[in-house]
Amino acid sequence: MTTGPITIRPATPADAAAIAAIYTPYVLSGTVSFETEAPDTRQIRARMASSDGLYPWIVATSGDDGDGAGVLAYAYATRFRDRPAYRYVVETSIYVAADTHGNGVGRLLYEALVDTLRAQGFTQAIGVIALPNDRSITLHEAVGFRRAGVYREVGYKQGRWIDVGFWQCELNPSSTPPVEPRPFRETGVVRD
Repeated sequence: MTTGPITIRPATPADAAAIAAIYTPYVLSGTVSFETEAPDTRQIRARMASSDGLYPWIVATSGDDGDGAGVLAYAYATRFRDRPAYRYVVETSIYVAADTHGNGVGRLLYEALVDTLRAQGFTQAIGVIALPNDRSITLHEAVGFRRAGVYREVGYKQGRWIDVGFWQCELNPSSTPPVEPRPFRETGVVRD
């Protein structure tokens, strides 16, 4: 439950424990994440650091809580694929605390992530969704993603095969030659 204004800000290493706590149930009791062992605080910090200042990690918090306090949801972008030609495209993820679903925090946070990625100059964002997941599909489509395709039975978890859907959002027009994306450390969180 949220009890005050929502603040969207860059995630810091002090948020890693709260982020791990939000993510753990998705790993252990569902098929939303294909991980089978939940990362601990140290591993989350390492993932955040591996963004190398280019890819955003952001959080929604309840009010003006300090780092690590009151984190309701987190979202981030990562490299879409390893090959250099893909560097203009990102893969996005968002996870919302279980008791926060349905109050608009996820949409507010994901809109901020998309706006930030646009300001950085990325051209496309790809959302990868384990299916079925109507809540995630609705959120992705509400912020501008459109269905791009499905891979059938590519993940095995919780005793069953899982389809994975790809949703794509055009962030900026593709130009020739392309413009290199700006680091997140230069743009910060952008909310249009």
